[in-house]
Amino acid sequence: MIRVLIADDHTMFRAGLRALLATEDDIEVVGEAADGAEAIAKCEELAPDVVVMDILMPVMNGIEATSRLAAECPATKVLVLSMYDDDEHVQRLLAAGADGFVLKQASSDELVRAIREVVAGGLPLSPSVSAKVVRAYARRVRGEQEASAAGALTAREREVLIMVAQGQTNQAIAERLGLSRKTVDVHRTNLMRKLGLHDVTELVKYALRTGLITLDG
Repeated sequence: MIRVLIADDHTMFRAGLRALLATEDDIEVVGEAADGAEAIAKCEELAPDVVVMDILMPVMNGIEATSRLAAECPATKVLVLSMYDDDEHVQRLLAAGADGFVLKQASSDELVRAIREVVAGGLPLSPSVSAKVVRAYARRVRGEQEASAAGALTAREREVLIMVAQGQTNQAIAERLGLSRKTVDVHRTNLMRKLGLHDVTELVKYALRTGLITLDG
């Protein structure tokens, strides 16, 4: 049997979820909690396999409770069940140690599958949540790649990059830095190659993303 603890501050919702799960032969609801602090206490007492965790609760919210459970009840999985799927909540809960994230808009079958999956060691995520996780990962990887590439630039190439991004011509840059036009051309070619950029538009976007320039100059 999969032993489940329901943590949600709405009494009627807990009752409805308990009734739903009672129809499953392999799932048993062993307890309920109305806030995060109670969820931790009940988890220590009952040792459930899964805590179905809401986010917004009094006394202690689901994010803090999830973090505490990951440290104090590591054998128990935390499956977040919430109506909120914004980037902040998704990232904070997964970082806190949540083992899955399902929206309350999901069907009953999806929720039951998620409970079984999380016990089996999977990471069940509603489609919109999964998309946010993938986008966040892609942004992080791109940021790491850009930071690595930027670190390969020489101080002079960095100067040239900023001036090009600000709209200055190679001739103007050469005069300002006391270099020949040909030397500026070489620096510009090298920095574009190192950063994997192909035109000035891409260079400007890169400089804005990395904070080398700002829109207000």
